[in-house]
Amino acid sequence: MSEPEIVELDEIDCRFEPRPWPFAENNREAIAAHWQEVIARKPASFNGKILLLHRWEVSGRRFRGAYLMTDYASFLAWRDFGTPGEPKWNCFAMAALQAADGAFLLGEMAEHTSNAGAVYFAAGTPDPSDLDGNVVNLAGSVTRELEEETGVSPADVAIASGWTAVFHGPRIALMKTVCSSLPAAALKARIEGFLATDSKPELSRMHIVSGPDDLIADRMPPFQRAYLLHRLAQAPSEGECVSGA
Repeated sequence: MSEPEIVELDEIDCRFEPRPWPFAENNREAIAAHWQEVIARKPASFNGKILLLHRWEVSGRRFRGAYLMTDYASFLAWRDFGTPGEPKWNCFAMAALQAADGAFLLGEMAEHTSNAGAVYFAAGTPDPSDLDGNVVNLAGSVTRELEEETGVSPADVAIASGWTAVFHGPRIALMKTVCSSLPAAALKARIEGFLATDSKPELSRMHIVSGPDDLIADRMPPFQRAYLLHRLAQAPSEGECVSGA
């Protein structure tokens, strides 16, 4: 697979355009068998509905795309079988949480999750709760996932106006910077305090990344490492985040 490609964006316009997915229709038995293996390993897994990107384009600094709806079992099988069939993309929004001192805060996935031990920003594959009519509200997904996973609400952060897209094979990570007024150590302590109150948190702990030496190469996916190296190499940008959600 080629190296991740990074593109700066001003706007995202994604829509829900339902259509059949031949992979899911034609591989029901294999998908069901794979799902049984998944829940044997991770009994808490839930086969809910998710959105999968079936077309996209970048024009200037604008990303346009369209999603179909499928179930999580079909998505996992497609991913684990090597993403066969006509191209589809796991396109998701991520909250690039940045502390007041410039460091980034990333979560480590808890043992009961499908990606246990992986380290990345708060995120989630889009699902029906992200739909506003036929609009896929990825900006709303950013703040929802951030609050659900870390307890940090939109009122606690300033949110950047633009996006950074990281393209890597069948994954498209749409990063939006969210800035806290707390320094990294205090922000980490606050989030881990929140995690301690949850009987089954999605994250087990937080990691601070202040420079390249803080990257955890064996547990951060390539798109996550590429984004962090890209951002850490940049000089701080005045006014990058704006008040409000």
